[in-house]
Amino acid sequence: MQKDCAMHSQIQSGSVDPLLTTKEAAQFLNVSTYTLEKWRYQGRGPRYIRYLNKAIRYRRSALHAFVVEGENG
Repeated sequence: MQKDCAMHSQIQSGSVDPLLTTKEAAQFLNVSTYTLEKWRYQGRGPRYIRYLNKAIRYRRSALHAFVVEGENG
């Protein structure tokens, strides 16, 4: 029950890290969806989540981290 309350307060405060589709992530990074798919296949690119054995989602924080790593490298 406490976990549900904590999640509810995170949603209300806007602190939940949103999950983005491949298309949304590509727009965020200003690359094509094909580029993101290729990076996934090659084991490169931002971290992603695969759920329901098919759907791919990206955390916005993972996209930010990927951009920062690119700036430093």
